[in-house]
Amino acid sequence: MELTRVAFSVVLCLIVTIGRLEAQLQVGFYARTCPQAENIVREEVRKAVFSNVGLAAGLVRLHFHDCFVRGCDGSVLIDSTPGNTAEKDSPINNPSLRGFEVIDSAKSRLESTCPGVVSCADIVAFAARDSAALTGGMSYRVEAGRRDGTVSLASDTFSNLPGPTFNLDQLTQSFANKGLSQDEMVTLSGAHTIGRSHCTSFSSRLYSFNTTLDLDPTLDSAYATQLEQICPDSSNDTSLVVPMDPSTPNLLDASYYANILANRGLFTSDQTLMSNASTAQQVRQNAFNGFLWKLKFAAAMVKMGQIEVLTGSSGEIRLNCSVVN
Repeated sequence: MELTRVAFSVVLCLIVTIGRLEAQLQVGFYARTCPQAENIVREEVRKAVFSNVGLAAGLVRLHFHDCFVRGCDGSVLIDSTPGNTAEKDSPINNPSLRGFEVIDSAKSRLESTCPGVVSCADIVAFAARDSAALTGGMSYRVEAGRRDGTVSLASDTFSNLPGPTFNLDQLTQSFANKGLSQDEMVTLSGAHTIGRSHCTSFSSRLYSFNTTLDLDPTLDSAYATQLEQICPDSSNDTSLVVPMDPSTPNLLDASYYANILANRGLFTSDQTLMSNASTAQQVRQNAFNGFLWKLKFAAAMVKMGQIEVLTGSSGEIRLNCSVVN
């Protein structure tokens, strides 16, 4: 218990320190200009998640995919035009990324209440926090003040978003490029404890691992058999999905790490966390101390939410999240 209390204090200090490092973002940013902002977003997220719990994972992922491409600027929300394919229509995001309608509903209410005040980027950050809390995670204070970007390119997704086939070195470098440590990478990977995956994201582990083996030897054979039943080799059905965490698919908990210890990480990028002594130790620690992981996850989400943000007079406050003003 003493170790847990110390860890709790350390993580709280980290959250405070992170806040001070990014002075232009602040907790309570809309306290005077739109005091209902966070409550409105929370109400829309709660309504959506109660109707479809899977949207919680979608909204957490939406924030991640926004922040890793051009920073946390809401560019992932922008629609494609005849002359440009936007981020949301990249094959990395379409058809798997979801939750756009929840952001639109919140934005519509906010524009009625506080016209031209709350950015789409901040709505995404608030919605991710609320989704995590609604599925059993720890709530945290979101610093706001982000402004919305005006550029969205599908081509940017390929070089910025870590893929499900990444190995440990690739994952570590991808997160380091965004100012996140290897420990934060392991921590944020735990978001895979909720949500679902299309079969195409991991089918190579079942049927074409390498030139000599069809099945990835690091994948538990019984689990592989279950996956093969849902995702047959001959199928071209892109709608086939499986839960990321079969045991508690709708709970933000540490079972993701327990799955990895049992060789049941769904993606290559999940199971690869066991390929290094340092990250393997973090997996074990998170698996056996879910409370500590939730604290670390909250702190890492705060830090991720500061990646390359636009503040002050940069960017704009989009009136419609899917269209540049």
